[in-house]
Amino acid sequence: MAAPATIELIGKPDALKSVRVATVAWLLTAVYYFFQYALRSAPAVMMPELSDAFDLNVLGVAAIVGLFYYGYSPFSLVAGAAMDRLGPQRLLPLAAAVVGVGALLFATGNREAASIGRFMQGAGGVFALVGAIYIATKNFPASKAATLIGATQMFGMAGGSAGQFVVGPMIGRGLGWSTFWIGMGVIGLLIGVCLFFLIPKEERSEPSGGWFKSTAGAFAVVFKNPQSILCGLIAGLLFIPTTIFDMVWGVRFLQDAHGVDYGTAVMRSATVPFGWIIGCPLLGLISDRIGRRKPVIIIAAIVLFNCLAWILFGPTHIFPPYVLGLITGIASGAAMLPYTVIKEANPPQFGGTATGVVNFLNFTFSALLGPVFGWSLQQVSGGASHLELPHFQRAFQPMLVGVLIAIVLCLFLKETGAAANEDLDITQPG
Repeated sequence: MAAPATIELIGKPDALKSVRVATVAWLLTAVYYFFQYALRSAPAVMMPELSDAFDLNVLGVAAIVGLFYYGYSPFSLVAGAAMDRLGPQRLLPLAAAVVGVGALLFATGNREAASIGRFMQGAGGVFALVGAIYIATKNFPASKAATLIGATQMFGMAGGSAGQFVVGPMIGRGLGWSTFWIGMGVIGLLIGVCLFFLIPKEERSEPSGGWFKSTAGAFAVVFKNPQSILCGLIAGLLFIPTTIFDMVWGVRFLQDAHGVDYGTAVMRSATVPFGWIIGCPLLGLISDRIGRRKPVIIIAAIVLFNCLAWILFGPTHIFPPYVLGLITGIASGAAMLPYTVIKEANPPQFGGTATGVVNFLNFTFSALLGPVFGWSLQQVSGGASHLELPHFQRAFQPMLVGVLIAIVLCLFLKETGAAANEDLDITQPG
């Protein structure tokens, strides 16, 4: 027997068509997010090749690679406000093309061009996440918000895993690093063409007061809300172990600190983003089912803390090689729940702006702290070409403090889940 919602749609062909169109648009944008995440994580498996190509040491290459976040972070604000104003059909095709051109520039091997290209990859890539979340939350029930946002991030981390799990063996078998980036640049341009033709136009009303006034007003509302700041801080602190430790230094950590061969190191490092593939939709689904956000974030953060502490300081023979990375990724997936909270804690008409703000705050951490961790690693190692386990322990120990801070900040976060709203309704008079 069909569910009531399904029966209603059968009688309403336009509504059913609208859902199908929204589903296609969301899936296509999620594929775009997969693509840009693969580009984000791919440098981790080709650091020696990039070092030779750019004639830089590993720290210099990490600085160029980290420029992704200098584009990604500030353009989160642009993407969020522009999405509320213009809609995904006008923005996403151009953004995908920018990412494609950025990959082609990176393939040149010229430091300046590669730096610009890496910045462009971040600036264009952020529209994928903001666009996918915008489409999902505008076209599907609010009770599915955390699940859909988690599923969106699942696509991204599948790309992150592919950027290591798939690209690593390709590089190991002799694929030229520049050939890879040229191919990805072409794919980015093709994705832009597909987005242009397949994302439907929206009927949009012109906001009163002009573009600047309406955009400034949206930012003022979101930034003045203390819950928005908390969401960004919590997401950023829970995300750093993935974006900096694993995706930049994970392979090198396993090779230098534990003597793992390159191929195995790539596979083990890729288990962290693979864990996100499981954790993001799973934790989102759990949060939607229980109607609460805070308990899921806190418990997952505690698990993340223990996994990260064990990776850095625990004995390596207790757990099977791939288990800790997988659990770390699953637990770190809780970093996406603040994306749901910030949308629920702000007016619905500012949904795109809210997503942009939390993304900006989140990845500002990666943009600012990525070079700091690289510098710290160089300092504690004395600039040695071969890094040892104590070097990584001293350099990355502050990440543990960051996760603890995120747990404390969660205590000040207001619960926005459906169960909390029901409790509030029960206590209201009348």
